[in-house]
Amino acid sequence: MRLAVIDCGTNTFHLLVVDLLPDSSFKQIYRLREYVRLGQEGLNRIGDAPFQRGLDCIQLFDKIMQELGVDKHRAFGTEALRRASNGAEFIQAVKNLTQVEIQLISGNEEARLIHLGVKQAIPFFQGKTLIMDIGGGSVEFIIAGEEEVYWAQSFPIGVQVLFSQFQKNDPITEAEIEAIRDFFDQILSPLKTALRQHQTPTLTGASGSFEVVEDMLVREKHNPLYSIISIEDFYKVHGKITLADRNSRLKMPGLPPERVELIAVAFVLMDYIVRLAGIRQIYTSAYAMKEGMLLEMGIPILK
Repeated sequence: MRLAVIDCGTNTFHLLVVDLLPDSSFKQIYRLREYVRLGQEGLNRIGDAPFQRGLDCIQLFDKIMQELGVDKHRAFGTEALRRASNGAEFIQAVKNLTQVEIQLISGNEEARLIHLGVKQAIPFFQGKTLIMDIGGGSVEFIIAGEEEVYWAQSFPIGVQVLFSQFQKNDPITEAEIEAIRDFFDQILSPLKTALRQHQTPTLTGASGSFEVVEDMLVREKHNPLYSIISIEDFYKVHGKITLADRNSRLKMPGLPPERVELIAVAFVLMDYIVRLAGIRQIYTSAYAMKEGMLLEMGIPILK
């Protein structure tokens, strides 16, 4: 059986197509990521241009699924579609134009699915890890071991939100960074409380921002599903990103042009979490919510 998962995020839409094998594992057939920037004009309402880009993308995904002979698919929408006043209109327009029906999921459901995906990719050693998925509209935090989630919460502090609300200069100024940190001090108080109860020496990143860290630092991956990055190496990249202007960032190896605009606020967020949690190592996970959804569909993931 051929199955597909579509993730309609605030910045990026993803399509993952797999074949279910006789041993109940899966084989990846096709993967596509499109930078739709659905929240580019704000998260309260999807702008006309992002709205059309989103429709065009889903129509492309629908065509690909038909060409590949997908038997069953699931599509889900997150923060941008949850918050936008015309989110329901977008979902209906997709339904009218394609065979895709987008299911809205809550931030807590996102967190649960992220854990399901991540635990298929990284080794959970003794102790707990703080899983972090940085989206455009929201960020999910999960404190977990391999089998148990101890605490999880979604916060509306995605990189598009941070950029639109705080970054007015390029490069980002120290005053803007301090304003973001003050904002985190207020909104992330539940995370602070949870971290006092649970020691998490490792941070597991499951998003494109962490892919940038990996791509800029890891020359040779020893495992296709995850990398381990020291805090010392993280700060080598952190300084380069936050001090550079747009033109300089465009020239950086490992930094995709699509991520250049929002990456500085992402690194401000990562730095804040590293310091808050006392992180000593960062894991970058190749699996996240899409793979969690596959597991939810009853497909054990083969490493």
